Amino acid sequence: MSLEIEALGKEFAKENNIDLHYSGMPYIRTVFMQKVSGEMVLFLLLAVLVTSIILFLFFRSFIAVFFSIIVCLVGVVVSVGTLELMGFRITILSGLIPPLILVIGVPNCIFIINKYQEELVQHGNKMKALARTIQKVGMSNFLANITTAIGFGVFFFTNSSLLVEFGIVAAINVMATYAISHILLPIIYSYLPAPAPRYTKHLQNRTVARTMEMVDYLVHNHRKAIYITITVITLISLVGMTKIKVNGYLVDDLPKKDPVYTHLHFFEHNFHGVMPFEINVDTKKANGVFADRNGSAGATLYKIQSLQRMINKYDAFSKPVSIVEGLKYAYQAYNYGDPKKYRVLPGAMELAKLRDYTQTVKGKENKLAAFMDSTKRYTRVSYQMADVGTDSLQKLIDEIKPKVDSIFNFDRETNAWVADSLKYNVALTGFSHVFLKSNAYLFHHLFISLMIAILAILIIGLALFRSVPIIVLSKLPCLIPLAITAGIMGFAGIPFKPSTILIFSIAFGIASDGTIYILTEYRHQLRKLHENRSKAISRTIRELGNSMIYTNIILFFGFAIFAASTFG
Repeated sequence: MSLEIEALGKEFAKENNIDLHYSGMPYIRTVFMQKVSGEMVLFLLLAVLVTSIILFLFFRSFIAVFFSIIVCLVGVVVSVGTLELMGFRITILSGLIPPLILVIGVPNCIFIINKYQEELVQHGNKMKALARTIQKVGMSNFLANITTAIGFGVFFFTNSSLLVEFGIVAAINVMATYAISHILLPIIYSYLPAPAPRYTKHLQNRTVARTMEMVDYLVHNHRKAIYITITVITLISLVGMTKIKVNGYLVDDLPKKDPVYTHLHFFEHNFHGVMPFEINVDTKKANGVFADRNGSAGATLYKIQSLQRMINKYDAFSKPVSIVEGLKYAYQAYNYGDPKKYRVLPGAMELAKLRDYTQTVKGKENKLAAFMDSTKRYTRVSYQMADVGTDSLQKLIDEIKPKVDSIFNFDRETNAWVADSLKYNVALTGFSHVFLKSNAYLFHHLFISLMIAILAILIIGLALFRSVPIIVLSKLPCLIPLAITAGIMGFAGIPFKPSTILIFSIAFGIASDGTIYILTEYRHQLRKLHENRSKAISRTIRELGNSMIYTNIILFFGFAIFAASTFG
């Protein structure tokens, strides 16, 4: 409907050589979702292109690239199908799921292909290589994927529909992609001929080997320097963390030159904005809008008028729409359009005349129904306001709320608050208020969801390794990236908002994957080398070198594609 109106508007503007501006919540949401849907396709294409190029640079094999991408695209199709089956809409968060699944699914393929080729180089038996690959890689990949799924799945506990839908679908499809890759790839490679020697040369890559030797040397000989460096980086990050602001705007993810943003700015400059801000008044009495509990006619209306005068002092709000404004307009019309009559609220006698007058106007009998309920107990005052940001909005509400309470529930004659039984229930609501509360709610539940994720991954690690010290210490490398992420956001002036909150769970999930791969391989090497820890560490670094480097480069460029977005 919004697009049809816009099309008609463009035709009218062209015929009359004028500029039209469009805004309002239905229009903004419609255009926003169109952009999200379009960018979902863009991100998916970029993800396929980027991962394909990097995989080819690593493996130098069209077959390895082609089937890795095909397997991951099956996971993408399943993720979109899951969205549809669950009846979820495409939002700015759920639109990220298909490219995320592709980027997160590729590391599974990298570990499988690398291990398969390593086994082939050792003994040349294709079926034996495939069997050993699944035995060695299956468990570590499972644990890595389950930690990533938990990182997304904990959004279920936020009770925010936006994050709940994203978390459920992302968690399910991370594990679905794991299953698909570990079933399809071995089947595909069982039919394909063994790769030629030139396709396994990357396993002896000198640059990777030298990098791993340097890591091994640092780990064994410069541990104190590593600890000091990481500690300094973490402390600097904690300083940056203190600079983070929790602030969100309705369209702050759109570029300043986007038509939606420019239209909104036009309405803010000329009409004070389009974000609904409502004040609901419950008089607790039938016909209480026109008479208070003492029978005083118009007392509630005069309180509403005082409320409007108070709010009119703030530039962020438009002119109100309320029962008071309706009566003043009607009173002006009743007096032949005299402008002076609009400035005053009619008295009790005039209100009675006005009621009789409006009931005789054909087609206008229920005009006041938009302002109050049928019992005349409830009424509302409606405003449009500028997109001032959640930080400024919170300050406005904190300032306005006590003034609203005093207008309705403070008796100036007795200089005291009225009794609870006589108090009006006045609620501030509307989309702008809901938007503010949802941002604060998301921020609060970010930490709850992270704590749940950390606890769940600790329990999984404990069940696997049966060592509390190892599990506790292994979580430190997962938490340090979170501190660095927060520090970067603080120094760069990036606020907490729904679209940036995701970064923390993704960072934690990826960091947990790394520790799982290392610990699993380390435990295997310990058993193999009869508890020789130094050699086990060295062998772990060498064994995981190629796959870890390939995986993290893929993740780096895979997430970098989102920089091509028009959204902030």
